[in-house]
Amino acid sequence: MIFDNIEIFALLPEAYLPFDPLVDILPIIPILFFLLAFVWQAAVKFR
Repeated sequence: MIFDNIEIFALLPEAYLPFDPLVDILPIIPILFFLLAFVWQAAVKFR
């Protein structure tokens, strides 16, 4: 199968390895904005 060794797609170039922890966290940010919308609406009582 094509994706047997999927880990090769997750390797950053050597110059960007210091940013690896940041790259792991970045996909979560849109989810946080989505949850923030619910918190905001709860704060204004879902007007």
